[in-house]
Amino acid sequence: MDGGNYLIPVDARLERDTDVYDEALSLDRVLVAIEPAKKLRLVILDACRDNPFSRTMKRTVASRAIGQGLAKVEPTSPNVLIAYSAKAGSTAADGDGKNSPFTAALSHHLTKPGLDVRRAFGFVRDEVLKTTGNKQEPFVYGSLGGDDVPLVPAPARPAPAAATAPAAPTLNAQAEARRDYELALQVGNRSALNAFLAQYPDGFYASLAKLQLDKITAEETRVAATEKARLAEQERARLAAEGAQKTQQAKAEADVRAAEQARIAAEKAKQVAQDQAAAAEQKRITAEKAAAEKAATDKAATDKDKAVNMAALDAGPPQADVTKSVQAELRRVGCLSAEADGNWNTATQRSLTLFNRYAKTKLDTKLASTDALDTIKLKTARVCPVVCEHGYKADGERCTKITCAAGSFLNDDNECEKRRANKPVARRDRPEARPVPEARQVSESARVVVRTPRAPSGAGLSSTGRPLTGQERAVGCHSYGAIMSGVCP
Repeated sequence: MDGGNYLIPVDARLERDTDVYDEALSLDRVLVAIEPAKKLRLVILDACRDNPFSRTMKRTVASRAIGQGLAKVEPTSPNVLIAYSAKAGSTAADGDGKNSPFTAALSHHLTKPGLDVRRAFGFVRDEVLKTTGNKQEPFVYGSLGGDDVPLVPAPARPAPAAATAPAAPTLNAQAEARRDYELALQVGNRSALNAFLAQYPDGFYASLAKLQLDKITAEETRVAATEKARLAEQERARLAAEGAQKTQQAKAEADVRAAEQARIAAEKAKQVAQDQAAAAEQKRITAEKAAAEKAATDKAATDKDKAVNMAALDAGPPQADVTKSVQAELRRVGCLSAEADGNWNTATQRSLTLFNRYAKTKLDTKLASTDALDTIKLKTARVCPVVCEHGYKADGERCTKITCAAGSFLNDDNECEKRRANKPVARRDRPEARPVPEARQVSESARVVVRTPRAPSGAGLSSTGRPLTGQERAVGCHSYGAIMSGVCP
C-alpha cells in the first residue's frame, strides 16, 4: 500500500485501509530485526498473493494506491537479500500439493551443501518457471560480495599431501558432524535435517537430528489437529444455528469431541518430543563442554614450555585497539564527543548506551567488542542527535550560539524570552518616630476655684450659718468690722 509492503496476520480484519498500520507488520520492521546479522541477512517471502480485503476494505483516501502483489524494494544495508516468490507487482500460485511451487523449489535447492545462495535462488527460479508454465517468476532483490555464501557448507575435503611435506592432519569426523548438525539446526526445517541424515546416517548427531525431526513432526501434527478441531467446532456451530436435525448435530458434537481429543493428544506428543529434544541438546552441550575443557587442559600441558602463546596470536586484535576503534565509530555516528583514547570509561559506556537507544540495538556496554564495532560500522549516517550546551542550539552537525533579539534574554530552558518592562513599585519608607503624647501639665499659676454651697445667713447667725453666742451678739457680728475683728466667726 502506497509503495510499502505489509505482512498480514491470519486474524487481521482490515476494515479500512488505515488499519494496515495497526494490524499488519511492515517489511521494513522485518529488515530492522535482521540488522544484527553480519555475513548474510536473508528474507524470503512466499506471500505474493491477491489482497483478500480489496472488496471489503474501505478507503479513507480515494487516491491511496493499493497494488497487486508485493512492491519493489531496494535494501539500503549491505549483505541483504530479499527473495519474492513472484516478481514485484505479480502474484504467486498456491499449487495443488502440500507446498507452493516456490516452497517446493526452495526445499530442493536452498539446503544443498556448498551451493551459493544466489545460485540456489537461480535454480529455484528455473524450477518455478517450469512448474507454472512461465506464469510465475521468483525474484531476488539486494546484493552480496564476491565470496560464495552457502547456507549449508560443503563437507571438508583433505588437501593432497606433498611428496616431501608431512601429511596434513584431517579434521576429526566427529567435529565435522557436529558442525554440519549445528548448521542444519540453525536452518531448522525438515529438508535441512534430512540432508544431514543423508550425509551422516549413523552416530550421536544422527540420533539428535532424528529427535529434531520427531519434534517437527509433532508440531505439524499438533497444528493439523488444532485446525481440524477448529473446523469441527465451526461445523457444529453452523448446524446448531441452522437448526439441523438432532442426528446431524449429535454427529457434529461427536466429531468435535474426537477432534479435541486428538488435539490434546497432539499437544502431549509435541511436549514429549520437545522435552526429549531439549534433554538430548543439553546432553550434547555438556559433552561438548567437557571435551573442550579436556582439550584445553591437554593443550595447556603440551604448550607449557613454549615461549610463544599460540592462543594469544589467534585471539585477534588487542583489546585497546578494539576499544579505540569502537570509540572512533561512536564519534563518527555522533554518540561520543570525547577523543578516542582507548580507555573504556564511563563516558564511552554512556555513549554506547545512547547508540543502543537510538539505533534500537542491545549491545553490551560494559566492554568494547568486535560485535559492537561491526554493528556501528553498518550505520552510514548520524545516529545520536546533536546535544549542545546551554546557550547553544543544534544546527545540522554542529552547535551554534543562540542570539536573542533586543529586549529578550535566554532563560533556563534555552529559549529566548521577552524581557518584562520595569514598572514603578510603591515603596513604603520607614515611618518617622511619632512623639509620645505627654500628659497635660497644669500650670502652677492656674487657680483652682472650688465652689461651695452658700451658707444660710440672717439675724442671729454667723457667716457660716451657726447661731451667734451672747458675746457675739453683744459685739455685733453683723457689721464688717466686727467680723474682721476675729471675734465673730
